[in-house]
Amino acid sequence: MARGTEGNKVSLRLRSFLIFLIFLLCTMGSTALASSYRADVVVVGAGGAGLAAANEAASKKASVIVVELDSTYGGTAAISGGGCFAVGTPLQKQEGYEDSPDLAFQDWVRWGQGEADEQWARYYIEHSLHDLYEWLEEMGVVWEDVNLNEGNSVPRWHRPQGFGRTLAKKLYEAAQAKGVKKWLFDTQIEQILEKKGRIIGVAGTNRKTGEKVEIYGKAIVMATGGFAGSRDAVARYAPWVKKYTYYVAGNRNCTGTGHEMVAQTGGYLTHMNNLWIYIYATPDYQDPAQERALVLRFFPRGNGIWLNAQGKRFHNEDLSGGASGTPAVLSQDPPFAWSLNDDTVIGSMLVMDPSYTADFSKMHEKKLTLLNNSPFIMKADSLQELAPKMGLNPDTLIETVTRYNNSVDAGIDTEFGRNVKGLKKIEKPPFYAIKFFPAVRKTMGGVKTNLKCQVLNKHFMPIPGLYAAGELAGMAGGHIQGKASLEGTMLGPSIFSGRVAGAWASHEAGKGKGFEGNALSAH
Repeated sequence: MARGTEGNKVSLRLRSFLIFLIFLLCTMGSTALASSYRADVVVVGAGGAGLAAANEAASKKASVIVVELDSTYGGTAAISGGGCFAVGTPLQKQEGYEDSPDLAFQDWVRWGQGEADEQWARYYIEHSLHDLYEWLEEMGVVWEDVNLNEGNSVPRWHRPQGFGRTLAKKLYEAAQAKGVKKWLFDTQIEQILEKKGRIIGVAGTNRKTGEKVEIYGKAIVMATGGFAGSRDAVARYAPWVKKYTYYVAGNRNCTGTGHEMVAQTGGYLTHMNNLWIYIYATPDYQDPAQERALVLRFFPRGNGIWLNAQGKRFHNEDLSGGASGTPAVLSQDPPFAWSLNDDTVIGSMLVMDPSYTADFSKMHEKKLTLLNNSPFIMKADSLQELAPKMGLNPDTLIETVTRYNNSVDAGIDTEFGRNVKGLKKIEKPPFYAIKFFPAVRKTMGGVKTNLKCQVLNKHFMPIPGLYAAGELAGMAGGHIQGKASLEGTMLGPSIFSGRVAGAWASHEAGKGKGFEGNALSAH
Protein backbone atom coordinates (compact mmCIF):
# COMPACT_ATOMS: atom_id res chain seq x y z
CA MET A 1 0.00 0.00 0.00
CA ALA A 2 2.83 2.34 0.91
CA ARG A 3 4.58 1.44 -2.35
CA GLY A 4 1.42 2.38 -4.36
CA THR A 5 1.13 5.69 -2.54
CA GLU A 6 4.76 6.43 -3.27
CA GLY A 7 4.19 5.57 -6.94
CA ASN A 8 1.25 7.95 -7.08
CA LYS A 9 3.43 10.72 -5.65
CA VAL A 10 6.07 10.09 -8.32
CA SER A 11 3.42 10.08 -10.98
CA LEU A 12 2.02 13.36 -9.66
CA ARG A 13 5.47 14.98 -9.63
CA LEU A 14 6.11 13.73 -13.16
CA ARG A 15 2.79 15.14 -14.34
CA SER A 16 3.56 18.51 -12.72
CA PHE A 17 6.99 18.53 -14.34
CA LEU A 18 5.50 17.75 -17.75
CA ILE A 19 2.93 20.53 -17.35
CA PHE A 20 5.71 22.95 -16.40
CA LEU A 21 7.82 21.77 -19.33
CA ILE A 22 4.92 22.27 -21.76
CA PHE A 23 4.34 25.78 -20.33
CA LEU A 24 8.04 26.58 -20.67
CA LEU A 25 8.12 25.36 -24.26
CA CYS A 26 5.03 27.38 -25.11
CA THR A 27 6.59 30.47 -23.57
CA MET A 28 9.80 29.91 -25.45
CA GLY A 29 7.82 29.32 -28.60
CA SER A 30 5.93 32.60 -28.29
CA THR A 31 9.21 34.41 -27.73
CA ALA A 32 10.68 32.75 -30.76
CA LEU A 33 7.81 34.07 -32.85
CA ALA A 34 8.94 37.62 -32.16
CA SER A 35 11.26 39.05 -34.81
CA SER A 36 14.41 40.50 -33.34
CA TYR A 37 16.52 43.27 -34.87
CA ARG A 38 19.68 45.01 -33.75
CA ALA A 39 21.51 48.22 -34.70
CA ASP A 40 23.79 50.83 -33.21
CA VAL A 41 20.99 53.40 -33.19
CA VAL A 42 17.25 52.75 -33.22
CA VAL A 43 15.06 55.68 -34.27
CA VAL A 44 11.37 55.50 -33.35
CA GLY A 45 9.41 57.75 -35.69
CA ALA A 46 9.99 58.74 -39.32
CA GLY A 47 8.78 62.33 -39.22
CA GLY A 48 11.02 65.39 -39.51
CA ALA A 49 12.93 64.68 -36.30
CA GLY A 50 13.28 60.95 -36.89
CA LEU A 51 14.43 61.38 -40.48
CA ALA A 52 17.01 63.95 -39.39
CA ALA A 53 18.23 61.63 -36.62
CA ALA A 54 18.58 58.76 -39.09
CA ASN A 55 20.55 60.97 -41.48
CA GLU A 56 22.89 62.18 -38.77
CA ALA A 57 23.48 58.74 -37.27
CA ALA A 58 24.18 57.23 -40.68
CA SER A 59 26.63 60.01 -41.47
CA LYS A 60 28.54 58.95 -38.33
CA LYS A 61 28.79 55.42 -39.77
CA ALA A 62 26.35 54.03 -37.21
CA SER A 63 24.00 51.25 -38.27
CA VAL A 64 20.42 52.51 -38.07
CA ILE A 65 16.93 51.01 -37.88
CA VAL A 66 13.92 53.31 -38.21
CA VAL A 67 10.57 52.21 -36.80
CA GLU A 68 7.39 54.00 -37.90
CA LEU A 69 3.73 53.54 -36.94
CA ASP A 70 2.47 54.76 -40.31
CA SER A 71 2.87 52.88 -43.59
CA THR A 72 5.12 55.63 -44.95
CA TYR A 73 7.56 58.31 -43.82
CA GLY A 74 6.94 62.02 -43.21
CA GLY A 75 4.79 62.30 -40.11
CA THR A 76 3.61 65.77 -39.19
CA ALA A 77 6.34 67.36 -41.31
CA ALA A 78 4.73 65.99 -44.48
CA ILE A 79 1.39 67.70 -43.78
CA SER A 80 2.94 71.02 -42.78
CA GLY A 81 3.63 74.10 -44.83
CA GLY A 82 7.29 73.19 -44.44
CA GLY A 83 8.34 76.62 -43.23
CA CYS A 84 11.46 76.85 -41.07
CA PHE A 85 12.67 79.71 -38.91
CA ALA A 86 16.22 80.61 -39.91
CA VAL A 87 18.56 83.53 -39.27
CA GLY A 88 21.14 85.19 -41.53
CA THR A 89 20.15 83.37 -44.72
CA PRO A 90 20.93 84.31 -48.34
CA LEU A 91 17.21 84.81 -48.96
CA GLN A 92 17.02 87.38 -46.18
CA LYS A 93 20.03 89.24 -47.54
CA GLN A 94 18.70 89.03 -51.08
CA GLU A 95 15.53 90.77 -49.92
CA GLY A 96 17.55 93.40 -48.06
CA TYR A 97 16.87 92.24 -44.51
CA GLU A 98 19.59 92.37 -41.89
CA ASP A 99 19.18 89.81 -39.15
CA SER A 100 21.27 88.48 -36.27
CA PRO A 101 21.04 85.77 -33.60
CA ASP A 102 20.72 88.45 -30.91
CA LEU A 103 17.73 90.10 -32.60
CA ALA A 104 16.07 86.75 -33.26
CA PHE A 105 16.65 85.67 -29.64
CA GLN A 106 14.98 88.85 -28.35
CA ASP A 107 11.92 88.23 -30.51
CA TRP A 108 11.80 84.56 -29.52
CA VAL A 109 11.96 85.12 -25.77
CA ARG A 110 9.44 87.96 -25.87
CA TRP A 111 6.99 85.82 -27.84
CA GLY A 112 7.44 82.89 -25.44
CA GLN A 113 5.98 84.97 -22.60
CA GLY A 114 8.52 83.90 -20.02
CA GLU A 115 8.32 80.14 -20.62
CA ALA A 116 10.73 79.56 -23.51
CA ASP A 117 13.77 77.37 -22.91
CA GLU A 118 16.30 80.13 -23.53
CA GLN A 119 19.31 77.83 -23.66
CA TRP A 120 17.76 75.69 -26.40
CA ALA A 121 16.37 78.74 -28.22
CA ARG A 122 19.81 80.32 -28.42
CA TYR A 123 21.36 77.03 -29.48
CA TYR A 124 18.87 76.56 -32.30
CA ILE A 125 19.01 80.15 -33.53
CA GLU A 126 22.81 80.15 -33.80
CA HIS A 127 22.78 76.87 -35.73
CA SER A 128 19.74 77.58 -37.93
CA LEU A 129 21.73 78.85 -40.92
CA HIS A 130 24.52 76.31 -41.39
CA ASP A 131 23.07 73.29 -39.61
CA LEU A 132 19.47 73.51 -40.78
CA TYR A 133 18.99 75.80 -43.79
CA GLU A 134 22.20 74.87 -45.63
CA TRP A 135 22.13 71.26 -44.42
CA LEU A 136 18.70 70.80 -45.99
CA GLU A 137 19.87 72.54 -49.16
CA GLU A 138 22.60 69.92 -49.45
CA MET A 139 19.85 67.30 -49.59
CA GLY A 140 18.09 69.07 -52.43
CA VAL A 141 15.63 71.27 -50.55
CA VAL A 142 14.99 74.49 -52.47
CA TRP A 143 14.06 77.52 -50.38
CA GLU A 144 11.63 79.58 -52.44
CA ASP A 145 10.92 82.64 -50.32
CA VAL A 146 11.07 84.18 -46.87
CA ASN A 147 8.00 85.68 -45.19
CA LEU A 148 7.35 88.01 -42.28
CA ASN A 149 5.18 86.47 -39.58
CA GLU A 150 3.80 87.78 -36.32
CA GLY A 151 6.31 88.42 -33.57
CA ASN A 152 9.36 88.74 -35.83
CA SER A 153 11.29 91.96 -36.38
CA VAL A 154 12.29 90.77 -39.86
CA PRO A 155 11.11 87.93 -42.16
CA ARG A 156 12.42 84.54 -40.98
CA TRP A 157 9.83 81.96 -42.13
CA HIS A 158 11.50 80.19 -45.05
CA ARG A 159 9.22 78.22 -47.35
CA PRO A 160 10.58 75.20 -49.19
CA GLN A 161 9.55 74.25 -52.69
CA GLY A 162 6.83 71.59 -52.45
CA PHE A 163 6.06 72.44 -48.82
CA GLY A 164 6.63 69.94 -46.01
CA ARG A 165 5.86 66.92 -48.16
CA THR A 166 8.81 67.51 -50.48
CA LEU A 167 11.11 68.45 -47.60
CA ALA A 168 10.32 65.13 -45.88
CA LYS A 169 10.91 63.29 -49.15
CA LYS A 170 14.37 64.82 -49.47
CA LEU A 171 15.25 63.78 -45.91
CA TYR A 172 14.06 60.23 -46.55
CA GLU A 173 15.98 59.89 -49.79
CA ALA A 174 19.12 61.29 -48.20
CA ALA A 175 18.90 58.80 -45.32
CA GLN A 176 18.58 55.93 -47.77
CA ALA A 177 21.57 57.21 -49.74
CA LYS A 178 23.61 57.28 -46.53
CA GLY A 179 22.89 53.61 -45.89
CA VAL A 180 19.71 53.51 -43.81
CA LYS A 181 18.10 50.44 -45.34
CA LYS A 182 15.99 48.98 -42.54
CA TRP A 183 12.63 50.73 -42.19
CA LEU A 184 9.99 48.98 -40.09
CA PHE A 185 6.77 50.65 -41.17
CA ASP A 186 3.30 49.84 -39.77
CA THR A 187 4.94 49.05 -36.45
CA GLN A 188 3.46 50.18 -33.16
CA ILE A 189 6.09 50.49 -30.44
CA GLU A 190 4.52 49.63 -27.09
CA GLN A 191 7.43 49.40 -24.70
CA ILE A 192 10.89 50.82 -24.10
CA LEU A 193 13.18 48.01 -22.96
CA GLU A 194 15.47 48.54 -20.01
CA LYS A 195 18.20 46.48 -18.36
CA LYS A 196 20.09 47.44 -15.22
CA GLY A 197 19.11 51.10 -15.51
CA ARG A 198 20.01 51.39 -19.17
CA ILE A 199 17.70 51.59 -22.18
CA ILE A 200 18.54 48.75 -24.56
CA GLY A 201 15.72 48.70 -27.12
CA VAL A 202 12.03 48.86 -27.89
CA ALA A 203 9.30 46.29 -28.46
CA GLY A 204 6.04 46.41 -30.35
CA THR A 205 3.72 44.90 -32.92
CA ASN A 206 3.36 45.04 -36.68
CA ARG A 207 -0.15 46.41 -37.16
CA LYS A 208 -0.72 44.55 -40.42
CA THR A 209 0.59 41.08 -39.56
CA GLY A 210 0.28 41.05 -35.77
CA GLU A 211 3.92 39.99 -35.58
CA LYS A 212 5.75 40.91 -32.37
CA VAL A 213 9.03 42.76 -32.86
CA GLU A 214 11.95 43.58 -30.62
CA ILE A 215 14.54 46.09 -31.78
CA TYR A 216 17.73 46.40 -29.78
CA GLY A 217 20.20 49.25 -29.98
CA LYS A 218 23.12 50.79 -28.17
CA ALA A 219 21.09 54.02 -28.12
CA ILE A 220 17.42 54.77 -28.79
CA VAL A 221 16.08 58.02 -30.29
CA MET A 222 12.40 58.58 -29.57
CA ALA A 223 10.79 60.87 -32.16
CA THR A 224 7.14 59.82 -31.97
CA GLY A 225 5.61 63.28 -32.29
CA GLY A 226 3.18 65.15 -30.09
CA PHE A 227 -0.37 64.39 -29.03
CA ALA A 228 -2.37 66.78 -31.23
CA GLY A 229 -3.98 63.82 -33.00
CA SER A 230 -5.96 62.74 -29.94
CA ARG A 231 -8.76 64.66 -28.23
CA ASP A 232 -8.40 62.39 -25.21
CA ALA A 233 -4.70 63.16 -24.83
CA VAL A 234 -5.29 66.91 -25.31
CA ALA A 235 -7.99 66.89 -22.65
CA ARG A 236 -5.78 64.91 -20.28
CA TYR A 237 -2.68 67.06 -20.57
CA ALA A 238 -4.37 70.44 -21.15
CA PRO A 239 -7.77 70.31 -19.43
CA TRP A 240 -8.26 74.07 -19.82
CA VAL A 241 -9.22 73.58 -23.48
CA LYS A 242 -12.28 71.48 -22.61
CA LYS A 243 -14.42 74.57 -22.02
CA TYR A 244 -14.31 75.29 -25.76
CA THR A 245 -15.71 73.48 -28.77
CA TYR A 246 -12.39 72.37 -30.16
CA TYR A 247 -11.00 69.90 -32.64
CA VAL A 248 -7.63 68.27 -33.24
CA ALA A 249 -5.63 68.85 -36.41
CA GLY A 250 -2.33 67.16 -35.76
CA ASN A 251 -1.01 63.96 -37.28
CA ARG A 252 -3.55 61.18 -36.73
CA ASN A 253 -0.85 58.90 -35.31
CA CYS A 254 0.36 61.44 -32.75
CA THR A 255 -1.65 60.41 -29.73
CA GLY A 256 0.81 60.79 -26.88
CA THR A 257 1.88 57.15 -26.62
CA GLY A 258 5.51 58.18 -26.86
CA HIS A 259 5.12 60.51 -23.89
CA GLU A 260 3.58 57.68 -21.87
CA MET A 261 6.38 55.25 -22.66
CA VAL A 262 9.13 57.74 -21.89
CA ALA A 263 7.41 58.73 -18.64
CA GLN A 264 7.20 55.05 -17.65
CA THR A 265 10.98 54.79 -17.98
CA GLY A 266 11.40 57.79 -15.67
CA GLY A 267 11.51 60.59 -18.24
CA TYR A 268 10.28 63.99 -17.09
CA LEU A 269 7.42 65.71 -18.93
CA THR A 270 7.20 69.50 -18.84
CA HIS A 271 4.88 72.32 -20.03
CA MET A 272 2.35 69.79 -21.32
CA ASN A 273 -0.55 72.24 -21.16
CA ASN A 274 1.02 74.58 -23.74
CA LEU A 275 -0.83 74.08 -27.02
CA TRP A 276 -0.56 75.75 -30.42
CA ILE A 277 -4.09 76.28 -31.62
CA TYR A 278 -4.97 77.43 -35.10
CA ILE A 279 -8.23 79.19 -35.85
CA TYR A 280 -8.09 78.81 -39.62
CA ALA A 281 -9.50 75.29 -39.41
CA THR A 282 -12.91 73.88 -40.21
CA PRO A 283 -14.31 70.53 -39.04
CA ASP A 284 -13.64 67.57 -41.30
CA TYR A 285 -17.18 66.60 -42.16
CA GLN A 286 -15.96 63.19 -43.36
CA ASP A 287 -14.42 62.27 -40.01
CA PRO A 288 -16.70 59.58 -38.45
CA ALA A 289 -15.76 60.65 -34.92
CA GLN A 290 -16.21 64.36 -35.70
CA GLU A 291 -13.04 65.14 -33.76
CA ARG A 292 -10.72 66.36 -36.50
CA ALA A 293 -10.47 69.66 -38.32
CA LEU A 294 -8.91 70.57 -41.65
CA VAL A 295 -6.33 73.35 -41.57
CA LEU A 296 -6.80 75.86 -44.40
CA ARG A 297 -3.59 77.66 -45.32
CA PHE A 298 -2.26 80.30 -47.70
CA PHE A 299 -5.22 82.60 -48.00
CA PRO A 300 -3.89 85.73 -49.68
CA ARG A 301 -3.69 88.71 -47.33
CA GLY A 302 -6.95 90.59 -47.25
CA ASN A 303 -8.91 87.78 -48.87
CA GLY A 304 -11.93 87.71 -46.65
CA ILE A 305 -12.98 88.91 -43.24
CA TRP A 306 -13.79 87.22 -39.94
CA LEU A 307 -17.24 87.56 -38.46
CA ASN A 308 -18.58 86.44 -35.11
CA ALA A 309 -21.95 84.77 -34.52
CA GLN A 310 -23.56 88.20 -34.52
CA GLY A 311 -22.25 88.98 -38.00
CA LYS A 312 -19.74 91.61 -36.86
CA ARG A 313 -16.04 91.91 -37.52
CA PHE A 314 -14.13 91.67 -34.25
CA HIS A 315 -10.43 91.42 -35.13
CA ASN A 316 -7.71 92.59 -37.50
CA GLU A 317 -7.58 89.66 -39.91
CA ASP A 318 -3.91 90.32 -40.69
CA LEU A 319 -3.21 88.90 -37.22
CA SER A 320 -4.40 85.34 -37.64
CA GLY A 321 -1.79 83.39 -35.68
CA GLY A 322 -2.09 81.29 -32.58
CA ALA A 323 -1.01 84.15 -30.31
CA SER A 324 -3.37 86.73 -31.83
CA GLY A 325 -6.20 85.36 -33.94
CA THR A 326 -6.87 82.40 -31.68
CA PRO A 327 -7.37 84.42 -28.45
CA ALA A 328 -9.59 86.85 -30.36
CA VAL A 329 -11.88 84.06 -31.55
CA LEU A 330 -11.90 82.29 -28.19
CA SER A 331 -13.14 85.51 -26.58
CA GLN A 332 -16.27 85.53 -28.76
CA ASP A 333 -19.63 84.19 -27.61
CA PRO A 334 -19.86 81.50 -28.84
CA PRO A 335 -16.13 80.97 -29.57
CA PHE A 336 -16.03 80.47 -33.33
CA ALA A 337 -15.69 82.66 -36.42
CA TRP A 338 -17.06 82.82 -39.93
CA SER A 339 -14.37 83.38 -42.54
CA LEU A 340 -16.25 85.24 -45.26
CA ASN A 341 -14.72 85.00 -48.73
CA ASP A 342 -15.76 85.31 -52.33
CA ASP A 343 -14.75 83.18 -55.31
CA THR A 344 -11.18 84.51 -55.30
CA VAL A 345 -10.36 82.21 -52.35
CA ILE A 346 -10.34 79.07 -54.50
CA GLY A 347 -7.07 79.67 -56.30
CA SER A 348 -4.74 80.04 -53.31
CA MET A 349 -6.38 78.10 -50.47
CA LEU A 350 -4.69 74.83 -49.55
CA VAL A 351 -6.05 72.12 -47.26
CA MET A 352 -3.12 70.85 -45.21
CA ASP A 353 -4.27 67.29 -44.57
CA PRO A 354 -2.82 64.04 -45.99
CA SER A 355 -6.01 63.23 -47.86
CA TYR A 356 -5.59 66.52 -49.74
CA THR A 357 -1.82 66.91 -49.99
CA ALA A 358 -1.08 63.35 -51.12
CA ASP A 359 -1.63 64.50 -54.70
CA PHE A 360 -1.44 68.25 -55.27
CA SER A 361 -2.75 67.80 -58.81
CA LYS A 362 -6.11 66.89 -57.28
CA MET A 363 -6.12 69.64 -54.64
CA HIS A 364 -8.43 71.96 -56.60
CA GLU A 365 -10.97 69.23 -57.24
CA LYS A 366 -10.97 68.18 -53.59
CA LYS A 367 -11.25 71.79 -52.43
CA LEU A 368 -14.39 72.21 -54.51
CA THR A 369 -15.84 69.04 -53.01
CA LEU A 370 -15.16 70.38 -49.52
CA LEU A 371 -16.57 73.83 -50.25
CA ASN A 372 -19.69 72.42 -51.86
CA ASN A 373 -20.45 69.64 -49.38
CA SER A 374 -19.30 70.51 -45.89
CA PRO A 375 -22.18 71.46 -43.56
CA PHE A 376 -19.71 73.86 -41.92
CA ILE A 377 -19.27 75.85 -45.14
CA MET A 378 -22.11 77.97 -46.50
CA LYS A 379 -22.26 78.96 -50.16
CA ALA A 380 -24.55 81.33 -52.05
CA ASP A 381 -24.59 83.57 -55.09
CA SER A 382 -25.54 86.64 -53.06
CA LEU A 383 -25.05 87.96 -49.53
CA GLN A 384 -28.82 88.20 -49.22
CA GLU A 385 -29.05 84.45 -49.78
CA LEU A 386 -25.96 83.60 -47.69
CA ALA A 387 -26.99 85.41 -44.51
CA PRO A 388 -29.82 83.10 -43.35
CA LYS A 389 -27.56 80.08 -43.94
CA MET A 390 -25.19 81.68 -41.43
CA GLY A 391 -28.01 82.44 -39.02
CA LEU A 392 -27.75 86.18 -39.70
CA ASN A 393 -30.06 88.97 -40.70
CA PRO A 394 -29.26 89.84 -44.35
CA ASP A 395 -29.13 93.55 -43.54
CA THR A 396 -26.45 92.92 -40.89
CA LEU A 397 -24.25 90.91 -43.25
CA ILE A 398 -24.65 93.33 -46.16
CA GLU A 399 -23.85 96.30 -43.91
CA THR A 400 -20.69 94.60 -42.56
CA VAL A 401 -19.41 93.70 -46.03
CA THR A 402 -20.28 97.12 -47.47
CA ARG A 403 -18.33 98.84 -44.68
CA TYR A 404 -15.31 96.64 -45.40
CA ASN A 405 -15.48 97.18 -49.17
CA ASN A 406 -15.69 100.94 -48.63
CA SER A 407 -12.56 100.70 -46.48
CA VAL A 408 -10.74 98.93 -49.30
CA ASP A 409 -11.75 101.73 -51.65
CA ALA A 410 -10.42 104.28 -49.17
CA GLY A 411 -7.24 102.27 -48.48
CA ILE A 412 -7.75 102.40 -44.70
CA ASP A 413 -9.61 99.86 -42.58
CA THR A 414 -11.87 102.15 -40.59
CA GLU A 415 -12.55 99.49 -37.93
CA PHE A 416 -8.97 98.44 -37.14
CA GLY A 417 -6.79 101.17 -38.64
CA ARG A 418 -4.79 98.89 -40.92
CA ASN A 419 -3.62 99.70 -44.42
CA VAL A 420 -5.87 97.83 -46.87
CA LYS A 421 -4.81 99.68 -50.00
CA GLY A 422 -4.74 97.31 -52.96
CA LEU A 423 -6.67 94.52 -51.28
CA LYS A 424 -9.61 92.88 -53.02
CA LYS A 425 -13.17 93.65 -52.12
CA ILE A 426 -15.63 90.87 -51.32
CA GLU A 427 -17.82 91.10 -54.38
CA LYS A 428 -17.28 88.16 -56.73
CA PRO A 429 -19.87 85.37 -56.36
CA PRO A 430 -20.22 82.72 -55.23
CA PHE A 431 -19.67 83.77 -51.63
CA TYR A 432 -18.39 81.35 -49.00
CA ALA A 433 -18.74 81.46 -45.22
CA ILE A 434 -16.33 78.95 -43.67
CA LYS A 435 -16.94 78.14 -40.02
CA PHE A 436 -13.66 78.30 -38.12
CA PHE A 437 -13.20 76.54 -34.79
CA PRO A 438 -10.13 76.25 -32.55
CA ALA A 439 -8.04 73.29 -33.68
CA VAL A 440 -5.10 71.94 -31.70
CA ARG A 441 -2.38 71.66 -34.34
CA LYS A 442 0.78 71.21 -32.28
CA THR A 443 1.80 70.53 -28.70
CA MET A 444 4.56 72.72 -27.31
CA GLY A 445 5.51 70.83 -24.16
CA GLY A 446 7.04 67.40 -23.90
CA VAL A 447 9.96 65.30 -22.77
CA LYS A 448 12.66 67.30 -21.01
CA THR A 449 16.14 66.89 -22.51
CA ASN A 450 19.56 68.48 -22.26
CA LEU A 451 21.43 70.00 -25.21
CA LYS A 452 22.51 66.51 -26.28
CA CYS A 453 18.84 65.49 -26.48
CA GLN A 454 19.36 62.97 -23.69
CA VAL A 455 16.09 62.31 -21.86
CA LEU A 456 16.23 63.67 -18.32
CA ASN A 457 14.54 62.23 -15.25
CA LYS A 458 12.83 64.23 -12.50
CA HIS A 459 16.26 65.04 -11.04
CA PHE A 460 17.38 66.35 -14.46
CA MET A 461 19.84 63.49 -14.83
CA PRO A 462 20.20 61.69 -18.19
CA ILE A 463 18.65 58.26 -18.65
CA PRO A 464 21.45 56.16 -20.22
CA GLY A 465 20.78 55.17 -23.81
CA LEU A 466 17.62 57.25 -24.29
CA TYR A 467 17.22 60.35 -26.48
CA ALA A 468 14.18 62.40 -27.54
CA ALA A 469 13.66 64.93 -30.34
CA GLY A 470 10.97 66.74 -32.26
CA GLU A 471 7.45 67.38 -31.03
CA LEU A 472 7.77 64.59 -28.46
CA ALA A 473 10.31 66.89 -26.80
CA GLY A 474 8.35 70.11 -27.35
CA MET A 475 10.27 70.46 -30.66
CA ALA A 476 13.52 70.62 -28.67
CA GLY A 477 14.50 70.43 -25.02
CA GLY A 478 10.96 70.08 -23.71
CA HIS A 479 9.60 73.59 -24.26
CA ILE A 480 11.79 75.57 -26.65
CA GLN A 481 9.02 78.05 -27.57
CA GLY A 482 7.22 78.66 -24.29
CA LYS A 483 3.59 79.77 -24.40
CA ALA A 484 3.60 80.99 -27.99
CA SER A 485 5.41 79.95 -31.13
CA LEU A 486 6.95 82.10 -33.81
CA GLU A 487 6.02 80.52 -37.13
CA GLY A 488 8.68 78.12 -38.35
CA THR A 489 9.86 77.27 -34.84
CA MET A 490 7.97 73.99 -34.91
CA LEU A 491 9.47 72.19 -37.90
CA GLY A 492 12.88 73.88 -37.81
CA PRO A 493 13.77 72.93 -34.21
CA SER A 494 12.23 69.48 -34.67
CA ILE A 495 14.58 68.71 -37.55
CA PHE A 496 17.54 70.30 -35.78
CA SER A 497 16.95 68.44 -32.51
CA GLY A 498 16.69 65.24 -34.56
CA ARG A 499 20.17 65.92 -35.93
CA VAL A 500 21.53 66.56 -32.45
CA ALA A 501 19.90 63.42 -31.04
CA GLY A 502 21.17 61.26 -33.89
CA ALA A 503 24.72 62.51 -33.48
CA TRP A 504 24.92 62.02 -29.72
CA ALA A 505 23.13 58.66 -29.87
CA SER A 506 25.78 57.55 -32.37
CA HIS A 507 28.48 58.81 -30.06
CA GLU A 508 27.05 56.74 -27.21
CA ALA A 509 27.03 53.77 -29.57
CA GLY A 510 30.73 54.32 -30.22
CA LYS A 511 30.39 56.13 -33.53
CA GLY A 512 31.48 59.72 -34.08
CA LYS A 513 32.26 62.61 -31.76
CA GLY A 514 28.69 63.77 -31.21
CA PHE A 515 27.10 66.88 -32.68
CA GLU A 516 29.60 69.57 -33.54
CA GLY A 517 27.84 71.85 -36.00
CA ASN A 518 28.74 75.29 -37.21
CA ALA A 519 27.24 78.10 -35.18
CA LEU A 520 26.60 81.58 -36.55
CA SER A 521 28.27 84.28 -34.46
CA ALA A 522 26.01 86.14 -32.09
CA HIS A 523 26.33 89.51 -33.83
